Amino acid sequence: MKVIIIGAGIGGTSAAIALRRLGHDVVVYDRMRENKPVGAALSLWSNGVKVLNWLGLGDEVRALGGDMSDMAYLDGHTGEVLCDFSLDPVTAQTGQRPYPVARADLQALLMRTVGDDRVRLGMRMTALHDDGERVTVTFADGSTDVADMVIGADGARSLTRGYVQPDGADEIVREYSGYTNFNGLIPADAAIGDLDAWTTYVAEGKRAAVMPVAGDRFYFWFDVPQPAGLPYERSDGTEPLQAAFAGWAPGVQRLIAAIDPATSLNRVEIWDITPFHTWAKGRVAILGDAAHNTAPDIGQGACSALEDTFALGIAVATNTVSVEDTLRRYERSRTERAGELVLRARRRGDETHAYDAEATAAWYASLRGSDGAGIIRGIVGNIEGSPINLGVGAL
Repeated sequence: MKVIIIGAGIGGTSAAIALRRLGHDVVVYDRMRENKPVGAALSLWSNGVKVLNWLGLGDEVRALGGDMSDMAYLDGHTGEVLCDFSLDPVTAQTGQRPYPVARADLQALLMRTVGDDRVRLGMRMTALHDDGERVTVTFADGSTDVADMVIGADGARSLTRGYVQPDGADEIVREYSGYTNFNGLIPADAAIGDLDAWTTYVAEGKRAAVMPVAGDRFYFWFDVPQPAGLPYERSDGTEPLQAAFAGWAPGVQRLIAAIDPATSLNRVEIWDITPFHTWAKGRVAILGDAAHNTAPDIGQGACSALEDTFALGIAVATNTVSVEDTLRRYERSRTERAGELVLRARRRGDETHAYDAEATAAWYASLRGSDGAGIIRGIVGNIEGSPINLGVGAL
């Protein structure tokens, strides 16, 4: 079977690997001209790592992953440790160690595994046409390609998403989550946080955090609640961070000072999409952010896309009635769980960003002296419903 995948991100390339290993002819198209992922790094929790293990990439992903053994929360103003605990229970309860990874490193690995001759960059899709037997994809340069199945992994502003919605359905729109995220990579520095820990400074509904990734680096990120659409130029560099985190703890000031805006600083307004349940139409389906654009507050965005890959691979391997039937079964196996993760991330964002000041104050109070048991329950709860855990869910 010929499969076209639109989008060479984590979801699109992982799906391409899965379908190629099932013996299908797969081509990936992406509008980007080189590997320049949005965001510096990502959290690969146990469910995401398990999918990559299933794809045969366990050793390579382990080499890219940071040694994140502990989690710590610090008071943003004073630097006082509120709690510090081991993440070993996550590994023990889920059967797999999580890894933070640099996004560009993971995406490069996935693209290499798909094959250079199978990934075609600089190609922007403009139209789809399904005649019931084949799907024709048209690109901005006027060229076309034809396949038996098309998977739209074309991101938060997906064109494919609109195509698969029922005629007359309301337009699906992205919704602002209320905050801007700044992220990037810096050399690891124990004066900011322990070298083997995910360290987060919290106060005023804001967060400043570092996580270890391979190469003796920290992935850093800041959350700043603010209106959408505020002006920002790359030449502004870290000025918004200096203003938002003025007077914060020495570790936060050291983190801001370590950032080289010319090398690694991304500014991203955080938006998501209210869950919806139509992911497939005929021989076309969506995957990843196109299907469940999620705020990063529970670290499950990339993992959820990888779960899509697993579900799609299983559906293609085991359902043989028709392409249309296979994609409907893929859709039914994924929309409920993926949508629930979107809503969990929203609820978590409401709690951490002081949209309800009393709720955020209560969360800060709960962190002080905590043994981490409640936080571990939340992390494991996001993982344990994954289809990659055999015997769980619709698959």
